[in-house]
Amino acid sequence: MIASLVFILLFSSAAFIFYKRVSQIRSAIKSGKPYHPASDAASRFKHMLRVALGQQKLFQRPLSALLHVLVYAGFILINIEVLEICIDGLFQTHRVFSILGQFYNFLIAFFEILALLVFIAVVVFWWRRNVLALPRFTSAELKGWPQRDANIILITEMVLMTLLLGMNATDQVLQFRNVEHYTQAGSFPVSGWLTPVFETWSTPSLIFTERLCWWLHLAGILAFLNYLPYSKHLHIILAFPATYYANRRARGAIEHLSMVTDMVAPQFDASYQTVNDTQINQRFGAKDVSDLNWKNLLDAYTCTECGRCTSVCPQNQTGKALSPRKILMDTRDRMEDLSKHNALHGQTDDGKSLLDDYITRSEILACNTCYACVEACPIDLDPLSVIVALRRYMVMEESMAPAEWNGMFSNIENNGAPWQFSPSDRALWTKT
Repeated sequence: MIASLVFILLFSSAAFIFYKRVSQIRSAIKSGKPYHPASDAASRFKHMLRVALGQQKLFQRPLSALLHVLVYAGFILINIEVLEICIDGLFQTHRVFSILGQFYNFLIAFFEILALLVFIAVVVFWWRRNVLALPRFTSAELKGWPQRDANIILITEMVLMTLLLGMNATDQVLQFRNVEHYTQAGSFPVSGWLTPVFETWSTPSLIFTERLCWWLHLAGILAFLNYLPYSKHLHIILAFPATYYANRRARGAIEHLSMVTDMVAPQFDASYQTVNDTQINQRFGAKDVSDLNWKNLLDAYTCTECGRCTSVCPQNQTGKALSPRKILMDTRDRMEDLSKHNALHGQTDDGKSLLDDYITRSEILACNTCYACVEACPIDLDPLSVIVALRRYMVMEESMAPAEWNGMFSNIENNGAPWQFSPSDRALWTKT
């Protein structure tokens, strides 16, 4: 009874804390401006299945894709055993799913092999990040907490898989000894190799170790659950809505501002009906996160900081200040800082903004809107739309476009093209 009560208290506390944190993130995302995806619901759902569930875009880099699929499959399938652990913890049973007979033996064997593969994959990920130090994992924006965050998750996964195999190994020895409560159940092809280590141990020591591994495994999973919303690994959950609502317009089709249309169209069409409330003072573009749409904010929380976007960015590769990954990381950091400020001081101005205090103007001016970052992202996040929104604010609100841009704007307005030639002279080159 005491063990059941401890389990209920531990599980319910973890669930409540997780719910509170997720509610905070949900509120932060919902504070964004409206966003309307271009495609229909059925098309978006199919896209989500391909990209988020099927991980289609990951296979542009086969090795890391294979390793990621192993970890992903382990996360999904091994949770079936976690379900058994929860039932056993609640009712103080032992391997309750053993009623499935031979199929249970297959399941345990499958989970053990998968746990070993997950362990190997995670070790390789850790090695690539910390020993090989691949360039996209050693960028300046990853120094400090982002680097520690990645390693915390990798080490936690190693420990969880070790605890699972240790629990099974000691359990198997106790089954062989016909110890009460440890009924014969399961097939242990991986942890079976560990049983010689425990065969000389006394039965009380084995029971203590098996229970310790069981409780630590459970506590580790619940701790991981509550660490997730503070980590870049929140993409495990948010990748699904992020891909469902992904911007699937034709590349280069930058969304028009309906506010601009409301201001210009009535001058040419007296019957035009405005879309927005013209009495409300609204910004053109974005200066802070409150000016971005909720999909931009969702993308910021979903970013897993893998760096594929930055690794293909031509501006970054030629030494410019721009890193698309950093754009989303800075947006998320700004939302977190603003949420903390609002929690302490209410909805007051903290004297900071996303533009200038988090993202510099040299970064957003470096972007050439090639969409390489969006194409490379495994879950279709869109740092480019944040960059465009910030640049719109600079140009349309502050009139601070670079001189070269102003010349181009004048040419488009007067000549219908970026070049300083009259429309009537465009074909003269054919006569030379």
